[in-house]
Amino acid sequence: MSVPGGDIPIELLQPQDDRKISKREYRRIRASILAVGLIEPLLVFPENGYYTILNGHQRYHVLMELGVKTVPCIFARQKESFTSNRMVSRLSPIQESRMIKKALDELDEKTIATALGITKIAHRLNASLLKQLHPKIAAAFDAGKVTKACVQELTYVTPKRQEEIFAAMQNYKDYTLPFVRSLVLKTPPSDRTKNRTGVKNPWARTEQRKSDLLKKLATTEEKHDFYTTLYRQYSVNLMKLVIYARALVNSDRIAAYLGVSHPQILATFQDIVSSTEG
Repeated sequence: MSVPGGDIPIELLQPQDDRKISKREYRRIRASILAVGLIEPLLVFPENGYYTILNGHQRYHVLMELGVKTVPCIFARQKESFTSNRMVSRLSPIQESRMIKKALDELDEKTIATALGITKIAHRLNASLLKQLHPKIAAAFDAGKVTKACVQELTYVTPKRQEEIFAAMQNYKDYTLPFVRSLVLKTPPSDRTKNRTGVKNPWARTEQRKSDLLKKLATTEEKHDFYTTLYRQYSVNLMKLVIYARALVNSDRIAAYLGVSHPQILATFQDIVSSTEG
C-alpha cells in the first residue's frame, strides 16, 4: 500500500516540537542537503489547514535557510504515535562518507569541508577503515553503537576476533574503549592483524607503558637506596657521637675541667648520654 504524501509549500509547515542539536550536527545535515538533496521526506500530520512536522525539524530549518519553496512530505495517519522523543535525523559515518564522495563530483574539497565545519575531509572518507572491519562491527559503527575510537582499536585484530569481541561487548553490554582495549590486548598473536605491527599497536603501547613503569620503579629504588644509605651513615655518626660524649662524661678529669671552664658543653654531653640510656 502506497504512503500518501506530496510537495507542501514550506509556509504551511509547522514544527511540533523543536529539539536542540549542536551547530556541528546542524552543519552536517545542511551539507548533506546541499550535496545530495533531501533524501528523506519530512513526516507531517495535516490539521487545521497546516501540516505539523512530526519528524524532520532540523531538515525543515535548513530548507527554510536555503530558501526552498516546497518540501516533499509523507503524511502520517495519526499524530499521537509520534512524540518529541523521536530521534533527530542524523548522518551515520557511512552515510556521511557516501555523501562526501558524491559531493566531490560537483564540489571542491574546501567547499565541502567548510560546509561540514572542518578543515579537511580526507579522514571522513572511511573506505579504508570499513574494509578492515567485520560486517557486524561496521553495522554497529554505522548505527552509532560503537565509537570510532573502539573501531580503530579493533582494526588491530582479525575480523574473526572482532566478531568475538563484539559478542562479548553485547553480552556484557559494555561498549566502552577500555573494555575493547582489554579484549584486544588479550588477543593471541595468531588473531592479530599482520600488517598492523608498528610501534602504535596496542601491544607495543603496552610494552612501552611497561618499560616506562620499570624506569619509574628503578628511579624510585635508586632514591630509596640513596636515602637509606644516608640514614644509615647518620645513625652510625650519631652512635659514634654518643660513645664520644659518654667517654668525656665518664672521665673524672675531663668532666671536672668542663664543669669549671665549659659548663654548658658538659650539660649538653650529659643530656646526650642520658637520652640514649633512657
